[in-house]
Amino acid sequence: MRHGEVHNPDGVLYGRRAGYHLSDLGRRMADRVAEHLADRDVTYVVASPLERAQETAEPIAKSHGLDLASDPRLIEAANVFEGKTFGVGDGALRKPANWKHLTNPFQPSWGEPYVEQVVRMMGALDAAKEAARGHEAVCVSHQLPIWIVRSFVEKRRLWHDPRRRQCTLASLTSFTYRGDKIVSVGYSEPARDLVPAHLLAGAKPAKGKSKAFGA
Repeated sequence: MRHGEVHNPDGVLYGRRAGYHLSDLGRRMADRVAEHLADRDVTYVVASPLERAQETAEPIAKSHGLDLASDPRLIEAANVFEGKTFGVGDGALRKPANWKHLTNPFQPSWGEPYVEQVVRMMGALDAAKEAARGHEAVCVSHQLPIWIVRSFVEKRRLWHDPRRRQCTLASLTSFTYRGDKIVSVGYSEPARDLVPAHLLAGAKPAKGKSKAFGA
């Protein structure tokens, strides 16, 4: 699961920075997904150590009477632009000193390599599968790592256009195992009606709302 909306009035790319919590809308998103999963056979709930992921996972764990676990492998991807605004024309891209970080989109050169994200996310999925073997687990993470591990499992190239990620706020990307092998991938948006239209998967940026603040 991707976490809900974050309170970010300054519009920065918050990445792995501490202190970024869910907004009121984000908490409603988390509650909505908890309601959606209330009747599922969930026996393990784990989240990235970042506040927004922990706060998203809490109502899910509570509704199933579970303790919330934490796994650092579910954390957001590292990014050299953390703490900066990154809107086209008004942020980090305008500064020549930052251009050196944009030389290789296939790696990518501005952050944690895609392959490293795959390795740690697959490790987190395997651990959750073992913890809930025979049942269901919920892992709360962040947009880019979720999209990258899904792309790997579905045998797509890892480099991509960020605007085309199918990983909306509070969405569920589901991996079904048979034994130790992933046999299918699903996607759903239980809180879709709560997500601002310009933030839905595949939506075109609205005027004045084109910045990518974090995931």
